[in-house]
Amino acid sequence: MFWEALGSVALGLALSWAAARRLPDRLPSRRVVVVTGVLGALFGALLTHAALGPGHAPGTLIGAAVVDAVVLSLLIRPGHRLRRSAAT
Repeated sequence: MFWEALGSVALGLALSWAAARRLPDRLPSRRVVVVTGVLGALFGALLTHAALGPGHAPGTLIGAAVVDAVVLSLLIRPGHRLRRSAAT
């Protein structure tokens, strides 16, 4: 379980770094993104480990990455939309 938690923290850091680098204008501060990424991956690992049981480290890490991606996607703000003209 220790290695799964450590691996999920590394996954969370990697995913949050990639999200903060790719979408800096649509995400809150980098600190919030990194903390959310790490906590989302840990929660995903805990949830997946509870569902699969011990001995499924690759499955646990995949579940942690999926839950982390979902949690990070909740931080994304909408982009700028084009205004429609009222010329009718």
